[in-house]
Amino acid sequence: MPAGYSFVIADDHPLFRGALREALAGIGNVAAIHEAGDFESAKALVVANEDVDLVLLDLSMPGASGLSGLIALRGIHPTVPLIVVSARDDPATIRRALDLGASGFISKSASMEEIRGAVQSVLAGDIAAPVGVDLGVERDPEISDLIKRLQALTPQQTRVLGMLAEGLLNKQIAYELGVSEATIKAHVSAILQKLGVDSRTQAVILLSKIGGDPLQPTS
Repeated sequence: MPAGYSFVIADDHPLFRGALREALAGIGNVAAIHEAGDFESAKALVVANEDVDLVLLDLSMPGASGLSGLIALRGIHPTVPLIVVSARDDPATIRRALDLGASGFISKSASMEEIRGAVQSVLAGDIAAPVGVDLGVERDPEISDLIKRLQALTPQQTRVLGMLAEGLLNKQIAYELGVSEATIKAHVSAILQKLGVDSRTQAVILLSKIGGDPLQPTS
């Protein structure tokens, strides 16, 4: 096993991936930097690299839109720190990303030094948010309630919700996760109950309200 940090960069802009790669390389003690240009590839990299130390995720890339992508990746690998990287850097988006499990937020307008500083903070176990931004409090009671409901989901339920948002059927989810269809049906029932909805379609619509459209397949 190689010593050093392992990173996943998920961004559909090659130039910005290059900038992130340069910032990460400057940290030192880096063993591997994996890159993905779409959400399907990002998920595959996170699944295939269980020893990854940090994921940097663009909020808007093919296959994912908004914070639903963050929710899906957190379900796949809940223990891996994840930093959201986005040009959409208003206080509400930053606050919601952190509330939904991101360990940090980097604006795409950040300097190389700011990017490195945020990454180093998260690797040290801290939360990294842009300096000088007042995150305030959630003013939308519907969003506040939804975030609390999403926080109540288990990692496996979160992962199943992300797959529901991709349009997968129960049998497809069961196959991908290596469990029985009955197990997935139980997860779906628990998800609907925790989200306070009656159908998987309503659950996906609710998820889309968190800051982006529901996940869409890239095929």
